[in-house]
Amino acid sequence: MLPRPMRLVKREDFRKVFQAGKSVANREFVCYTLHNPEVERFRVGVSVSKKIGKAVVRNRVKRLVREVIRVHFMDKLPDQTDLVIIARNPARNLDFAGVKKSLGHLFWKGKLLR
Repeated sequence: MLPRPMRLVKREDFRKVFQAGKSVANREFVCYTLHNPEVERFRVGVSVSKKIGKAVVRNRVKRLVREVIRVHFMDKLPDQTDLVIIARNPARNLDFAGVKKSLGHLFWKGKLLR
């Protein structure tokens, strides 16, 4: 699990990222990014719509995304950045390797990797 200071949880923070941030997307995910000098490291928020499935499916997708970021992208994402990752419908069928590949492509496409 991502440490508490590295998670976006407040509705206000999500809103700021959506309104002022830049977005990049692929088939499975959309990522909004916003530079935030108030935070030391990056922060991540994950949003999964009810269209994806019931609570079990949505929570599984969120857990997979957070774990992939923790294991593979923790030291590669830029500091002082807020990220909001939105899962699209094809993300419900991905396993750990699929989420890693898709998020890697997304971060590469958005030039977020250091």
